[in-house]
Amino acid sequence: MSPDPNADDRAEPVLSIEEIRERAYDLWDRNHRPDGYELEFWLMGERELRAEQRAKLDH
Repeated sequence: MSPDPNADDRAEPVLSIEEIRERAYDLWDRNHRPDGYELEFWLMGERELRAEQRAKLDH
Protein backbone atom coordinates (compact mmCIF):
# COMPACT_ATOMS: atom_id res chain seq x y z
CA MET A 1 0.00 0.00 0.00
CA SER A 2 1.43 3.36 -0.95
CA PRO A 3 1.48 6.36 1.41
CA ASP A 4 -1.17 9.04 1.05
CA PRO A 5 0.33 11.77 -1.20
CA ASN A 6 -1.82 14.37 0.56
CA ALA A 7 -0.65 13.42 4.06
CA ASP A 8 1.57 15.88 5.89
CA ASP A 9 5.07 14.46 6.40
CA ARG A 10 5.19 16.02 9.87
CA ALA A 11 2.86 13.96 12.03
CA GLU A 12 1.75 15.80 15.13
CA PRO A 13 2.80 14.21 18.40
CA VAL A 14 0.00 12.49 20.25
CA LEU A 15 -1.56 14.37 23.15
CA SER A 16 -2.49 12.36 26.20
CA ILE A 17 -5.96 12.55 27.66
CA GLU A 18 -4.39 13.67 30.93
CA GLU A 19 -2.63 16.63 29.22
CA ILE A 20 -5.89 17.75 27.63
CA ARG A 21 -7.83 17.22 30.86
CA GLU A 22 -5.37 19.37 32.83
CA ARG A 23 -5.46 22.17 30.26
CA ALA A 24 -9.26 22.05 29.99
CA TYR A 25 -9.59 22.20 33.78
CA ASP A 26 -7.21 25.15 33.96
CA LEU A 27 -9.16 27.03 31.29
CA TRP A 28 -12.47 26.24 32.99
CA ASP A 29 -11.12 27.34 36.37
CA ARG A 30 -9.71 30.61 34.99
CA ASN A 31 -13.09 31.34 33.40
CA HIS A 32 -14.95 31.17 36.73
CA ARG A 33 -16.08 27.54 36.39
CA PRO A 34 -19.21 27.93 34.25
CA ASP A 35 -21.64 25.00 34.09
CA GLY A 36 -22.36 23.22 30.84
CA TYR A 37 -19.20 24.05 28.86
CA GLU A 38 -17.20 20.86 29.32
CA LEU A 39 -16.82 20.12 25.62
CA GLU A 40 -15.90 23.70 24.73
CA PHE A 41 -13.12 23.81 27.33
CA TRP A 42 -11.89 20.36 26.29
CA LEU A 43 -11.63 21.47 22.66
CA MET A 44 -10.00 24.78 23.59
CA GLY A 45 -7.44 22.93 25.69
CA GLU A 46 -6.70 20.51 22.88
CA ARG A 47 -6.31 23.35 20.36
CA GLU A 48 -3.94 25.25 22.65
CA LEU A 49 -1.76 22.20 23.24
CA ARG A 50 -1.59 21.38 19.53
CA ALA A 51 -0.67 24.98 18.73
CA GLU A 52 2.10 24.84 21.34
CA GLN A 53 3.40 21.59 19.84
CA ARG A 54 3.43 23.07 16.33
CA ALA A 55 5.26 26.17 17.60
CA LYS A 56 7.94 23.95 19.16
CA LEU A 57 8.34 21.99 15.91
CA ASP A 58 8.65 25.17 13.85
CA HIS A 59 11.51 26.53 15.95
